Amino acid sequence: MKTARAVPVLMYHHVSPAAGAVTVSPTNFADQMAMLAREGYTTLGASAFSAYLAGEPVPEKSVVLTFDDGYLDNWVHAHPVLARHGFTALGFLVSGWINDGPVRSNSVSALPDLPELLGHTASKAAIEAGETDKVIVRWSEIHAMRQAGTFEFHSHTHTHTRWDRVSADPAVRRASLRYDLLEARATLEQNLGEASDHLCWPQGYFDTDYQEEAAAAGFRHLYTVQPGTNVQRGDPGHIFRLDVRDKPAAWLKSRLWVHSRPLLSRLYLKIK
Repeated sequence: MKTARAVPVLMYHHVSPAAGAVTVSPTNFADQMAMLAREGYTTLGASAFSAYLAGEPVPEKSVVLTFDDGYLDNWVHAHPVLARHGFTALGFLVSGWINDGPVRSNSVSALPDLPELLGHTASKAAIEAGETDKVIVRWSEIHAMRQAGTFEFHSHTHTHTRWDRVSADPAVRRASLRYDLLEARATLEQNLGEASDHLCWPQGYFDTDYQEEAAAAGFRHLYTVQPGTNVQRGDPGHIFRLDVRDKPAAWLKSRLWVHSRPLLSRLYLKIK
């Protein structure tokens, strides 16, 4: 088996017809996933990716799919496409935003009437207004995706707060982040029966204090929004990701070709 020289980690947020920032249309997402299947890509879960970073081999064409924030459209549009191809993604949940309630319809369910999906700006407004159920997956939908194997879920903190913007006092920032991380872990353990050591930084922000608090809270694999690729025996505390655009599969295919080659990836990002 040829092994991967580098593993790109792809970053998604919304998969929705409600166009806007950090949104890929259902058509382009389906096109991108079909390309991955056609080209023979393997989607790695957290354990396999962790093992790769620790030095174990993975198939040559390996990729990690990640989705930030836990938007409802991940259930409505992304989950059915992932199921069609037998793919697995990592969903990073803001545990304080998730509600109870029955499973809503998605693009392949027998239930009538798809739920309304808000664009990114409207989604942020709904969250700020405390109306998270309008835009975020429910625990029932999370369980359904876990059972189907399309998603495994990890932490994106409990409140998604940028504590560096809330207080100028380093001690207050650290204490607030500590609560945020520990509450997220406790909530995931209570509802999912487990919480991993994978954490995605809200808005990609972190500093030395943040890294120390994450380690103290039991998080070892830390996902950034910094572009790049990840090499065997790479640093699990600084995982690079590639932002996926709302473009057809040919665009993504070209980016994966570049970022599956460590030297070429570095050169590309330097000149870009």
